[in-house]
Amino acid sequence: MPDIRVAVIGAGGWGRQHARAFAQHPEAELVGIWSRDLGKAERRAAEWHTTGYDDVDRMIDAERPDLISVCLPNTEHFVLTERLLKRRIPLLVEKPLVFDLDEAHTLIAEAADTFFAINFNHRYAVPVQRAAEAIRSGRLGVLDFLTWRFGGEGSSAHHPYANLIETQCHGIDLLEHLGGPIEAVSAELHGSTVAATLRFASGAVGSLVGSYDSSYAYPGTHHLEVNGHAGRVLVEDTVKRYTFSAAGNETREVWEAGYFDDLGRSFEQTFDRHLDALLAALAAGDEPPVPATAGLRALEVCAAIIEASGSGRRTQV
Repeated sequence: MPDIRVAVIGAGGWGRQHARAFAQHPEAELVGIWSRDLGKAERRAAEWHTTGYDDVDRMIDAERPDLISVCLPNTEHFVLTERLLKRRIPLLVEKPLVFDLDEAHTLIAEAADTFFAINFNHRYAVPVQRAAEAIRSGRLGVLDFLTWRFGGEGSSAHHPYANLIETQCHGIDLLEHLGGPIEAVSAELHGSTVAATLRFASGAVGSLVGSYDSSYAYPGTHHLEVNGHAGRVLVEDTVKRYTFSAAGNETREVWEAGYFDDLGRSFEQTFDRHLDALLAALAAGDEPPVPATAGLRALEVCAAIIEASGSGRRTQV
């Protein structure tokens, strides 16, 4: 099977990861990189022996990509994503989908049956995958509560809810990925910091705490815990450590990346594992492993958290 031809939109910091991952993937060919700044596009393209462009349509017409990967500044996703969807080219977009619910619904409607994926790459961290398998196999029993905490420095996005929408969307996605739909929220906001209490459709409860008034240099920057009648799983710093504990048993089961397992311990490589699943799905004509509707869903929960923090009342999602 020929390689899947991929073009990358965006030549910023995370755009570099997109270019690297596609250029190095055995089933992909990186055929172009676009930036508003042609010099920047050409410099990034030179790193991976491809072509830089500052005209999207010219790149598409010249390279005829099978997939376009969109990695723009977080608040600038809508216009270009809508334009690309109108051309019916399969897309992978970085999170968040957008910052506005109406725009999100517009993109999902425009996509129709076009392959439209979003990069919630936390799902592909080895500890998270082990947690998901422990839950699926029944090792935790009926779930009681789920906890997410994630804090670091701020981003460049000038939006009053930037931390919630562009970063804690990972938490919302993972909490629903592991615990099922969230049906109601209560919340408090202070600066960039959000604290939300959650009720899941299953009856389980949960919490989410996120902030840009913290530091990624702190130990224990990220904490994910899922507790059930029969056991508990704990994920530390996304890729660092997975721990399973059976109820009543003081002996624990722990996974940490071994000495030579650079892929397991690297956050950036969670994107590569996502690409393994995404490119296989695209080649097979299947739905994306993480569809863009997951981005819409995360934004719907964010909107409920914002409403709940303003009203002081529990809000249905």
